[in-house]
Amino acid sequence: MASIKVDLVSPERMLASVDADMAQLPGMMGEFTALPGHAPFLSTLRPGIVAIHAGGKADEYFVTGGFAEVSQEAVSVLAEQAVPKGELTRAFLDERLSEAEAALAAAPEAGKAAAALLVNDYRTALQAHGA
Repeated sequence: MASIKVDLVSPERMLASVDADMAQLPGMMGEFTALPGHAPFLSTLRPGIVAIHAGGKADEYFVTGGFAEVSQEAVSVLAEQAVPKGELTRAFLDERLSEAEAALAAAPEAGKAAAALLVNDYRTALQAHGA
């Protein structure tokens, strides 16, 4: 079976560099899956889970946003912040939610919709985390 090279990096560290079956990503316009032979494109990311599927298992990472570049052979994820899902804590999510709520309160009218989406993404992540 063909594979796709997936690299996930944050400013702090390289979190993953694997030959994978597929990668699922939280794109700004919705979730998407990158498979070998995928059409090339670039997407911004919203807060959510990046799942890298390889060898019958999935490794999951929470990203706070960033960019993903997809080509036929590779996916490069440049995350603002990223942590393995097993290391994700309520405190981390609470802090991000507080920052997003402050940004929403300070946003000009033209930016309120985007800021509200960010708040919603963090509230959803808290719910999914069981918090």
